[in-house]
Amino acid sequence: MNFGLDGKRALVLGGNKGLGRGVAKALAENGVTVAIAGRDQTALDATTAELRAHTPNSFGINADLEDTIALAAMLDQVDRALGGIDILLLNGGGPPPFAASTPNIVQWRTQFEAMFLSGVRIASHFVPRMREKRWGRILVVSSTSVREPIAGLTASNALRAAVAGWAKSLAGEVAADGVTVNLLLAGRLATDRTDKLDRMDAEALGIDVSVVSAQSQAEVPVGRYGTAEEFGAVAAFLASQQASYVTGAAIPIDGGLSHAII
Repeated sequence: MNFGLDGKRALVLGGNKGLGRGVAKALAENGVTVAIAGRDQTALDATTAELRAHTPNSFGINADLEDTIALAAMLDQVDRALGGIDILLLNGGGPPPFAASTPNIVQWRTQFEAMFLSGVRIASHFVPRMREKRWGRILVVSSTSVREPIAGLTASNALRAAVAGWAKSLAGEVAADGVTVNLLLAGRLATDRTDKLDRMDAEALGIDVSVVSAQSQAEVPVGRYGTAEEFGAVAAFLASQQASYVTGAAIPIDGGLSHAII
């Protein structure tokens, strides 16, 4: 299927590795010129080379988006290089686990800035031009914890829910202008984040990480962790012309693990 994305431009946050990389590759394979932002220069260079095999003008930006000055510089670089974008993927690393009963206010403020405000700032920069052109796609990488909170991941549970509320509100405001906003709810996918959580569980239980991973995958109805490529394929469809009637949605990509059906 031709997704109608040839010549489109995208900014993919965290596009140098993991799920962001999966989305960046899927978009480039569909003719999108992609700017990826990340902090690991080695991964940034490797992924950029892969993207350029499909769209030669794709490029990488080394930026810490928790730094407001670096964020502003990144937006300026994207504007100058691409003249704006058509597709935006908001994506950031998950916060460290901590208990709800032992709040750390400094940590809460740090994570709120990183997980919520930075995404709002970036989207607010690009949305006006998307509305003027009457075409745009905003995709937000989130987690199934929006529907079913995960024990121990307090900040992730709370802040991803806040992002979901913002995204749904934005979707309603811009829908008539041809701009869609959707959440991608990641389940158990083969990423560094999942590996880290499996290792933490293994250490807490005093067992080998391979046992924890096998048990975790067995709980997924399809019997395995998903891949970044599968995640990227869903994102590419939601960015497509064919998905123009899908907005304000939260799409689980979890192999059927979620219990919630709405």
